[in-house]
Amino acid sequence: MGKNNYEDEEMTVELELEDGQIVNCAVITILTVEKQDYIVLLPLDENGDNEDGEVWFYRYSENMEDPNEEPELGFIEDDEEYERVADAFDEYLDNCEFDELVEDQEN
Repeated sequence: MGKNNYEDEEMTVELELEDGQIVNCAVITILTVEKQDYIVLLPLDENGDNEDGEVWFYRYSENMEDPNEEPELGFIEDDEEYERVADAFDEYLDNCEFDELVEDQEN
């Protein structure tokens, strides 16, 4: 057992969709692609589950001068930009440690 129990500390954000619906999303990671930060979100249903495994990518920017200010998320309008982020995320998944998954199954 490691000291850090990430399950309890999982970061979530509330995202308001264009139709006004609020979706709770787990923050998977923040990727930097060509000097632009992107956030990867996993939308969750009322039970905190994600059935289809779909992830959402948004541009991500923080105000470095005011850390208390809410970070801003922006839509990725450009298909090529979206592809670059999707590729970077695939790479991130490949580099993730799968040891943790194996350990969970052994216990």
